[in-house]
Amino acid sequence: MTKIITQQTGRHRRVRSTIALGLALSVAGVTACAQSPAASERVSAADDGPAFPFLDAGDGVMIRVGDDWSLPADAGVAANSGFFSEEASPADQVYTRSVDVSWGQIQSEPGALDRDSSGTAQDMSFAPLDEQLEGQGSFWMRVFASGEKWAPQWVVDDCEVSTYGPDYDGQRHLPIWNECVWGHLMDTYQSLFIDSGLAADERLAFVYVPGAFTWAEFDYEMITAAVDAGDLDLETYLSWYDHAWTDLADMFGDNANKLVFTGEDYPWGPFGADDDLLAKQAVDAGLGIRTGITELSNFHLSEAPAYGSHILPNGHMTLDDTLPVHDGSRIVATENECFNACGYETDEPYYAVRQSNLKALQLHTNWIYVVPEPSYFAEYPKLWDWVRLSMGHTAQNSPDAWAALRDAEDMYWAGDEAGPFTGEWQTRPWVRNLERWLVQVDEPGSVAHRSNADVHSEVFEPDNGTAHEGLVTDAANGDTGFVFELDARFAAASAEAHPVVKVTYLDDGAGAFTVDVGDWSSPDIERTGDGQWKTATVALPDDAFSEGDTSFRVSLGDGADDLTVRFVRVVKA
Repeated sequence: MTKIITQQTGRHRRVRSTIALGLALSVAGVTACAQSPAASERVSAADDGPAFPFLDAGDGVMIRVGDDWSLPADAGVAANSGFFSEEASPADQVYTRSVDVSWGQIQSEPGALDRDSSGTAQDMSFAPLDEQLEGQGSFWMRVFASGEKWAPQWVVDDCEVSTYGPDYDGQRHLPIWNECVWGHLMDTYQSLFIDSGLAADERLAFVYVPGAFTWAEFDYEMITAAVDAGDLDLETYLSWYDHAWTDLADMFGDNANKLVFTGEDYPWGPFGADDDLLAKQAVDAGLGIRTGITELSNFHLSEAPAYGSHILPNGHMTLDDTLPVHDGSRIVATENECFNACGYETDEPYYAVRQSNLKALQLHTNWIYVVPEPSYFAEYPKLWDWVRLSMGHTAQNSPDAWAALRDAEDMYWAGDEAGPFTGEWQTRPWVRNLERWLVQVDEPGSVAHRSNADVHSEVFEPDNGTAHEGLVTDAANGDTGFVFELDARFAAASAEAHPVVKVTYLDDGAGAFTVDVGDWSSPDIERTGDGQWKTATVALPDDAFSEGDTSFRVSLGDGADDLTVRFVRVVKA
């Protein structure tokens, strides 16, 4: 039994109030429950709210045109997770706003904090601290510290330091690694967060640290400028770096999990391999971690030690989610708002938003910085709702596990950098798949091959390389399916959860395929050859993974043409 409904990818109408959002969800739920859609029927965008109804399969197969991001109605938001932005937007499920101050604003003179003066940084104006802290809503914080126009003049005078720059926004910066400057900044952090009780305030979600360089993000542009000027060497830099993050963690004590280091893995620094793993050192000191470049979803973050992500010899990535940074108490963040903004531009916004969010989830982020309009919340509500309900979960409590099948270049590793690979990465710089508790496994008769059906090159910029979305069988040479291995923890948790498998495939060619678990096979999933991407939902037997066998196969039927598959999910239905 196969039923087909058609899904619109985007929706060009924004729900602007909580009341309207609730009404949209109510209408969508009634519509879905009342119908058994035929192939010609369409679920209209106007009736389809952000949390669109979960597509189940009954006793057979259900097919939806396009991607299927649906989750069961009882899927919930994980603890310590969410969207954050400059402003809260409850209608967009963005509840955590920013509280920003400059160092000079709150301590223009030595001594007590100034809580009543306004400030500026990065062409933003900041209200007085106490005014910003009014109200009960959740907030995150930045102290814009290092900029020549952010820092107090008395710090410059007392420490007798020069500034470096300009950065790409035309700002010069104090040397944050100078022990005198750092000491004064730590005194300010002590007054602001500890003495005032702000670190323990339950409204404070997290703090970006150390508050240095452009947008208070710890890149290596100014550090390189100091080295080039002959004012900084590795020994001096590491002498500061080796205690900086434990200084903060010790100060915050039981609230150290609210600290978020804003540096990157493998920075483009002036010290060669000596600064490669310094982001991991900050995480090892007890801090959380944040990246700002998952919009470039193929670039740089495949090998990311601070997140526990590592490229295997076969090109797959593995992520160690048993590391302390993923214990649920810390912040693992990214920022996905620059698609046709921040100097980026693409004519493939849905693709760009989808891939950046898949990358964010592959890194097991639990917080994502968004700006609803440039993040395309109104256009892609189903995708964003799936992200919101996915991030922060563990293998045991996640509503789904998935694998995005693809081959993509990580151009950061395309040069001569040895990295940690020492020649073992056989497909370098090609990375196989994005995977979250579900791994596609090549084995005899089920070797997956690169597909040319959906190719994207240099989205945003050349660094983002070429990506072949989807993998394909090769029946002529004996490869007639795809094998998947489910994380044992997820499998155990889903043993009594009525699991379903969702397979997103290209409906070209002829012939059927099935989903097979042990001796059980699904009904045939017939192709029509209309050339559209579709998602087939198949209900598995309730005991599919109850005997410890966590594998399943997507198999071609006899005589079927080759099959291209792009995305596979196992959902606890």
